[in-house]
Amino acid sequence: MSSVLPPNAAGSLLLVLTFGLVGATLVLLRQRAAARQLSAQRAERWRAQSLGTDRAQLQYPEIDPSRCIGCGTCVSACPEHGVLDVVHGQAVVVHGARCVGHGICAEECPTEAIRVTLGDLSEREDIPILEENLQASGQPGLFVAGEISGFALIRTAVLQGTQVARAAVEHLATAAPEPREGLHDLLIVGAGPAGLACSLEAKRLGLDFVTLEQAELGGAVASYPRRKLVMTQPMELPLHGRLKQLSFQKEELIELWSELAAEHDLPIRTGVRLEGVARLEDGSFSVETSAGRFHARSVCLAVGRRGTPNKLGVPGEDQTKVAYALLDTRSYQGRDILVVGGGDSAVEAAIGLAEAGNRVSLSYRKPEFFRIKARNAARLERAVEDTDLRVLTSTQVAAIESDRVRLQDLGNRMGGDLELPNHDVFVMAGGKPPFGLLQAAGVSFDASLRAGEPEEVTTPKSGLLGSLLLGLALTLGAVAWTAIHGSYYGLAPADRVEHADHRWLQPSGAFGLGIGIAATALIALNLAYLLRRSQQLGLRWGSLKSWMTLHVFTGIAALVLALLHSSLAPGDTVGGHALAALGVLVLTGAIGRYFYAFVPRAANGKELALDEVRHSLVALEAELDRERGEFAGEVRREVDAQLSEAHWGRGFGQRLIGLLAARRRQARSRARLIELARAEGLADDQIQRIASLITQAHRRSLAAAHLEDLRGILSTWRWLHRWVGLFLVLLIGLHIYSSLRFGGLID
Repeated sequence: MSSVLPPNAAGSLLLVLTFGLVGATLVLLRQRAAARQLSAQRAERWRAQSLGTDRAQLQYPEIDPSRCIGCGTCVSACPEHGVLDVVHGQAVVVHGARCVGHGICAEECPTEAIRVTLGDLSEREDIPILEENLQASGQPGLFVAGEISGFALIRTAVLQGTQVARAAVEHLATAAPEPREGLHDLLIVGAGPAGLACSLEAKRLGLDFVTLEQAELGGAVASYPRRKLVMTQPMELPLHGRLKQLSFQKEELIELWSELAAEHDLPIRTGVRLEGVARLEDGSFSVETSAGRFHARSVCLAVGRRGTPNKLGVPGEDQTKVAYALLDTRSYQGRDILVVGGGDSAVEAAIGLAEAGNRVSLSYRKPEFFRIKARNAARLERAVEDTDLRVLTSTQVAAIESDRVRLQDLGNRMGGDLELPNHDVFVMAGGKPPFGLLQAAGVSFDASLRAGEPEEVTTPKSGLLGSLLLGLALTLGAVAWTAIHGSYYGLAPADRVEHADHRWLQPSGAFGLGIGIAATALIALNLAYLLRRSQQLGLRWGSLKSWMTLHVFTGIAALVLALLHSSLAPGDTVGGHALAALGVLVLTGAIGRYFYAFVPRAANGKELALDEVRHSLVALEAELDRERGEFAGEVRREVDAQLSEAHWGRGFGQRLIGLLAARRRQARSRARLIELARAEGLADDQIQRIASLITQAHRRSLAAAHLEDLRGILSTWRWLHRWVGLFLVLLIGLHIYSSLRFGGLID
């Protein structure tokens, strides 16, 4: 017997070795690239936290780690670069201050793991306390809409303005005073996006209303620099319909609003300043303005958050060359100009003035710009290189003189205080929101009133139920098919040759071959999901949520059809091995869905620590202590005991068994504590609230005590699922090739 391998076997061995070495090399290169990327991501997150840009002032993307699958679609969908990233397979917030509330990340998320919210409001005293219909808490007929509510996006302001007009109609039908001369149904303060939408909807509803604006139509948008791009999302305006464009320049939007105001004869009075709102004995409102007194049954305060511009409080600021807004950069050419501020408005003004041919200095008291959009940061870098623009960070204005300005060097970066020649100064340091005026009108900003608000609990609508129902329907159809043709499928494979239906039910028959082709097409469609979710390709065919639903269904459907293709008798062939690989792939996918739905790998990108979990348990006890002190202590002891659990082990099997056992213990613990709560005599709504808190504490403690164990499970599953998928594709290709060759279609 020769010891030399046959040529075909030796060639196969060489081919397998080649593929193995290529695969191992690619895996190592990918691991190194992933390590470099992770290091850069951590550094960027640390930088964002040190600059204070990790948290937004208004809208904020909140990520539910128990729903996030780490697909990264939210990162590529966000138009504001750097807000989100994926770290450890988990979407995290990096530069939250750059979020302006587009909400596209939430729309793209396939598992509804993201919502754009105002974040933790328990200590926020700059957000009004509003009811669901935007009515000020405890103030019937007094409504708040627009940016002052905490949401800066134009589309949100339009939706809120429309909602207020409808709520005013409901107020008229319930508790409004009798009509009298000079009494309007609704008075709207502010003619920005919210006020204008409220006016249009009020006109459509036939209300007697008047709209007051202290400046000009457009509100804060009208004060934007010339040709500033105003980002919007698909939205509808009352009496106009859906906007055709997704983005507008300032002038385009103001022109559209002006045309609508003229077309519908809206009673908008500009140049009228609000001075006070008071409720009369009959429930109506008396509104004091610079143009006199108005009376209305309902009032909509859409006044924005800009309010009175912040001043520097330095000598010489009262000179006429100092301004607090810039409308048209073309009015300034060949001049020495100082722009003061660190926000987008200041940066955009400085860039525009520099591009118009001026010598511009941009002064900011902090060492870095941390509140500006990524595209403005990039524009600023280019403007410094291409124009006469100088950025002076860590400086503040000390004095303004007739022909120069003096700057104090806060960081000793300039070698001492500076004196700059100067013709004009633009102070873009924000403004004081009209909180005092709103509070005097009856709008509360007391954060303590939010303490008792129940936490919103939602169920993710991932589309999984629909996929399973469709898969179940197809499976039942396959069962019915095999029952109808039971005389064939019930025979042993060797005996089927003599059956009358063998010719078309066998894998190479008309039905069997057609089903096989259909199964292959479903597998190709299933793998197309990977193309849709790829950040590099940037494909946008439909929503990722729909693609995930399709991904689950096509996996199940392909397995069912492949079983029928094999005549329910897969052999020890390439096709039989491909069917087995497909079964393993569907199984790992199902297990992965469980892992991704349950395992909380991080909380908003922050690694869970034992101290943080214990802190949450203290808060839990404090909340439960309002009802039953002894019961609260029992809950804390029960959950806190899980933190001392040892690691489950180093192997995948040990970790998986440990996870399942921990879940079983938690379920028993939760059931026992709920029974104890009932024995304590707590009401049903209290028990539901307590059950929710117990579940949260269990999940947090599990993630804290076994974070590395859980990550190990996820890492192993991802590796297995992906390589089984690759192996399946290879086997299908070999199966198709061998079938065509066996059938004589190819040599």
